[in-house]
Amino acid sequence: MQVLPEGQYIKHEIYGFGVVTQSDPERTTIDFDTHGMKKFVTNLMTAELVGEAPPKSARPRRRKKASAAPAKAKAAAGRG
Repeated sequence: MQVLPEGQYIKHEIYGFGVVTQSDPERTTIDFDTHGMKKFVTNLMTAELVGEAPPKSARPRRRKKASAAPAKAKAAAGRG
């Protein structure tokens, strides 16, 4: 396999879909969707180039803080 451009979306037969983060004649690093970062020997690596852009990662959702009022009401109700 040849040196791949950063940002290239690929499909690996074992690790699935990923994005090339670094590539030079010796090593290629890919961030896979489900397996994280993996480093390969560029000449030995086999992968299928995918023409479409990688999917945008979902923004982490913020959890709302629980209100202290219901907890106090339950504690007061249990004392009686």
